[in-house]
Amino acid sequence: MSEAELVLRSTRVITPEGIRAASVAVTGGTITDVLPYDAPVPAGARLEDVGDHVVLPGLVDTHVHVNDPGRTEWEGFWTATRAAAAGGITTLIDMPLNSLPPTTTVENLRIKREVAADKAHIDVGFWGGALPDNVKDLHPLHEAGVFGFKAFLSPSGVDEFPHLEPAELARSLEEINGFGGLLIVHAEDPQNLAVAPQIGGPEYSHFLASRPREAEDTAIALLIAQAKRLDARVHVLHLSSSDALPLIAEARKDGVKVTVETCPHYLTLTAEEVPDGASEFKCCPPIREAANQDLLWQALADGVIDCVVTDHSPSTADLKTDDFATAWGGISGLQLSLPAMWTAARERGHGLEDVVRWMSAGTARLVGLDGRKGAIAPGHDADFAVLAPDETFTVDPAELQHRNRVTAYAGKTLYGVVKSTWLRGRRVVADGEFTEPQGELLTRTP
Repeated sequence: MSEAELVLRSTRVITPEGIRAASVAVTGGTITDVLPYDAPVPAGARLEDVGDHVVLPGLVDTHVHVNDPGRTEWEGFWTATRAAAAGGITTLIDMPLNSLPPTTTVENLRIKREVAADKAHIDVGFWGGALPDNVKDLHPLHEAGVFGFKAFLSPSGVDEFPHLEPAELARSLEEINGFGGLLIVHAEDPQNLAVAPQIGGPEYSHFLASRPREAEDTAIALLIAQAKRLDARVHVLHLSSSDALPLIAEARKDGVKVTVETCPHYLTLTAEEVPDGASEFKCCPPIREAANQDLLWQALADGVIDCVVTDHSPSTADLKTDDFATAWGGISGLQLSLPAMWTAARERGHGLEDVVRWMSAGTARLVGLDGRKGAIAPGHDADFAVLAPDETFTVDPAELQHRNRVTAYAGKTLYGVVKSTWLRGRRVVADGEFTEPQGELLTRTP
């Protein structure tokens, strides 16, 4: 500890071994030691004592649509990373679609990195995209440092990012598996969607019927079958249907390399509470019923679901019309994901250490960053969120940092106020005041 530059002290620090009073020593942006609370502060080190506030490892959000460049009126790296920092997120991985161009070639990745370079308030990495016609680009993108490849099994909602038919899925997965990559999949089956009732209008029940659980279940079964055939690694994005959980659990027992995420909105919001015409609640797959939500929580507790991510997918307010059939589908959740999850978790008897496991350690592991992110432990980046877990606030959209301040949480009272967020030992936001961007652009570790 003698060389420490910073000592962050709290009566409640969440470490891999549990919550304890500790002094966290930081040198050169890296955690060098986690010491007893009353350990002496070395000469020259700065002490930051946050009292009884909880120090968490910064959250790692591996599912974020930043939309920059090309649709920056929807969102951008400056606003998205500020919202993330305000919510205790210190690392995000940007999805390859909704930007123009999409991240489907090395040149498109270069363009995106150039745009992000001076705007990132937190660390940012990138997913590549798997399209029907870019199999030749997948290995070069992997070599350029993307963390894996996103594919849709049903239409994505944007013309420049078409979905994969079953034969195209097989071909792309075979290519990705050949170089040890990861395929992450929006799993809804287009045939199930095509035969579902498409009524449209403001009634949420009609929208819910248009995206049945069977669409998810069928697509996940196809994905698991391909992963088993090739012994390939796959990840199911934003699981909404609890009906797919037994299939996933059985595949795991059979040795299939499948991991699964879900999102705060599936765990904290229910179909029963969505007002008609309130398309700020629209996402695909949809928010389902309370009974379905209970089973998702049980799967989290049992480890069938590995992690929780935002799937932050904003748009301009005019695209959120009162017709669920035509409104843009996406929930904006970066800034509120931690308090929303903590509010629901504490009601169900879970602790903050569980939230950290789902939203920091688990997500870091998914993308291979667990050697430096997702834990308060020596050798890891000094990324922290300082949280007042028993303080509450009422969500006011005007106070949100993402570009278009539409939120499904407006007016809700949530537990957990993020007091400050730290990136490699430097405070990036405290009490709503931001520093200049300090984020780095991350690449996959070989």
